[in-house]
Amino acid sequence: MLIVFSGLPGVGKTSIAKALTKKMGGVYLRIDSIEQAIRNAGVLLKDVGTSGYDTSYLLAKDNLMLGQTVIADCVNPVSWSRDNWMQVASDAQVSGVDIEIICSNINEHRQRVESRQSDIPHLVLPVWQQIVEKEYQEWKRPRIVVDSAGKDIEGCVDEILNHLQVCT
Repeated sequence: MLIVFSGLPGVGKTSIAKALTKKMGGVYLRIDSIEQAIRNAGVLLKDVGTSGYDTSYLLAKDNLMLGQTVIADCVNPVSWSRDNWMQVASDAQVSGVDIEIICSNINEHRQRVESRQSDIPHLVLPVWQQIVEKEYQEWKRPRIVVDSAGKDIEGCVDEILNHLQVCT
């Protein structure tokens, strides 16, 4: 199974995705880590562009073909990246599940963004204004939506596990 976490920075995706991976097992792929490794290598003349996503699609497919559950942690802001994830699942002949994490409380979301620190060396986290201005396209297909506002990580994980039981 391919489980793809999506959502704006600071909504709790990474914390929830990591906790779900610990509970379920499988392979955890974090786009921020992949993109920062590409930046650190210094091989690109411009920004990383789609290279982090393109790399993660291949890593996900390799692991899915080995029978592993793959949990991808990414902003996934546009339809082409969302479609590509589901194509990976289709190519590997496994089910794919989209999970969008939101934080409906704007004050809580902003507080999270302004108080967090990166756990990836050299990764510069976006500031609130960058997040507000970030392109994030409307979804065109069904997905599991989890609102992390006022909830702890374990509660969000339990909610996802309940949805996954219904999906499978």
